[in-house]
Amino acid sequence: MLVELRFDDRRPRRWMRHLASLLGDAGMRLQIAWVRTDAARPAGVEALLDLERLLLRRGRPCGADADPAYAHDNRPAQHTPDIVVDFTAMPRDPARTPRLYLRPLFDGLAGEDAALAAIVGGDLPLIEIHDDTSGAILWSGKPSGEAAEGLGGALAAVMARTATLLRGALESGGPSAAPQPCPTPRTVRSPAAFVLRGLASSLARRIYRLCCYSPHWRIGWRYTDDAGIWTSGDLSGPAWRAVPSPANRFYADPFPVTWKGRTFVFVEELDHHVGKGFISAIEFGDDGPVGAAIPVLEEPWHLSYPFLMVHQDELWMIPESSARHEVTIYRCVQFPHRWERHATLLSGVEFADATIVQHDGRHYMFGATRDGAGGYSDTLSIYHADDLFGPWRPHAQRPALVDRASARPAGHFVHRNGRLWRPVQDCTHGYGSALGLAEITELSPTRFGQTVHHTVTPGPRWPGRKLHTLNRCGRLELIDGTTIQPKIEALRLSMRPGEIAAAPSR
Repeated sequence: MLVELRFDDRRPRRWMRHLASLLGDAGMRLQIAWVRTDAARPAGVEALLDLERLLLRRGRPCGADADPAYAHDNRPAQHTPDIVVDFTAMPRDPARTPRLYLRPLFDGLAGEDAALAAIVGGDLPLIEIHDDTSGAILWSGKPSGEAAEGLGGALAAVMARTATLLRGALESGGPSAAPQPCPTPRTVRSPAAFVLRGLASSLARRIYRLCCYSPHWRIGWRYTDDAGIWTSGDLSGPAWRAVPSPANRFYADPFPVTWKGRTFVFVEELDHHVGKGFISAIEFGDDGPVGAAIPVLEEPWHLSYPFLMVHQDELWMIPESSARHEVTIYRCVQFPHRWERHATLLSGVEFADATIVQHDGRHYMFGATRDGAGGYSDTLSIYHADDLFGPWRPHAQRPALVDRASARPAGHFVHRNGRLWRPVQDCTHGYGSALGLAEITELSPTRFGQTVHHTVTPGPRWPGRKLHTLNRCGRLELIDGTTIQPKIEALRLSMRPGEIAAAPSR
């Protein structure tokens, strides 16, 4: 299968290399067609992107960076393609009759300028892969911008996830889901004003991080006799109490388990001075936490999200290790503090927050994936297996979903009234900003569907800006979220009378 990528010859960018690499890795033959368009380039945009690269990213490369060498090095002989993917807004050439003619749309419009207009208008656009031949929308999704810096970072995030959707459309050969409605057209605003606001916001964040640890997560807990959040769809009910933590450390991603007659909550623990997470456990009794957190698992790489499950009368943990590009399962050899690495379930994939459920006799593993660029929380991938230890095979829908509001896992699956549910992270307003309660409407090796019925946000009952994990063990219900932790307070608490605290290493 020969795929032709059509780009504006006056705007070669780094994201084009990423797209070609992603499709090439999927085994597709490619050719590049550089097209001269009649679109007027937005005044000053390239200069603004250069300004961001110097002041915002401090020279770090970005997918929106100009890449004239790519256009110069990629002018292959033109052959008749099977599929055309047109990134321009030019009308289709009637002389070209490929089997499939695809065009990415951004809030319903074609071309890079449409993506830029949506970003400057205040949000990342809805991405749709449109088949110009049939008029069908083959794939659609809403990207997340938690990793995006400025106008260039936002454009790079949009194009990275466009590449993900294109690969899914080309590999699947059919629609993934019903098209989503395009947002109401946004007010046209000045790119210069957008970039200046972004630079000001970046400066404010840097000042905040000089004064406070950011982010600083904390865990909330309560005992409740009903189904809690799963019944109410909000944070009402018994009051939430925060698990105490040292001022320069945070706890997040609570996973509780009762094992051998004792209840422990396993968490990500992170020392802000080090910046690398490990797994700890906190015992809970009738009145809440008992004693200090116990470190139970540490690796040279970052660990978080300690997903727990019982299998064959043994306790297993799958902590997130996406930085290592693998999913590893550990067996508990002495509860709660000794664990040994048992097997690697997946390798070569950036897979975050692995969450497993058994359904209709099969194991399904859900997680947030990233194709090396773009957001970390907008793409759901699913694998399935006959046995917990594999082999794990990719779901037929690859990806299963691209949606910043409902892709990333947020805790254990739940069975309610004969139906399967899962908590999801709603990253519409930033990473981990809210929780969604999603009902699984379809799940098989070839089909997946879900419907979000409730969105739970922080508020007076749980102050803070974020809420991104929900788990339960018996009467014990747990969430987490962020709070403000001034560094001066952490320094004060670390000092004893008559002593001078040592300066942090970083």
